[in-house]
Amino acid sequence: MNSKTAIYVLAAALFVGGALAWFISRPKPMANATPLTSDAKAYVRNLKLADVSMKATESYVGQMVTEIEGKITNAGDRNVTQAEVNCIFYNVYGEVVLRERVPIVKGVLQPGETRNFRLPFDDIPASWNNQMPQLVIARIEFS
Repeated sequence: MNSKTAIYVLAAALFVGGALAWFISRPKPMANATPLTSDAKAYVRNLKLADVSMKATESYVGQMVTEIEGKITNAGDRNVTQAEVNCIFYNVYGEVVLRERVPIVKGVLQPGETRNFRLPFDDIPASWNNQMPQLVIARIEFS
């Protein structure tokens, strides 16, 4: 094999390897991500997030864990039995590097009630910009 052919083979292998790496690492579609119902869309404005902060801690196995903490208040007139948020992490170019849907309310959150929440993440890509992720209410269930 001459050197020109070797260069073409190497370039093709690098291209295929890069495409495979991109395919494996791209964000996965959420399997059971149902959109907000019309009732939930109308009620979103009644779920108030406050005192939201972010900190990094080291787990007992030496892994870095990023935690989003804050309070959620039900300012509406309905019992909320479950709520989930999409936490959207970006890189320095404003591109999404991780979108994870997590529960923020479990059990009944009554009208006027405020509850603390803690959202731990241990799988954020290194390309994350280390800024507060965008938190978007993705699901609300009522009793």
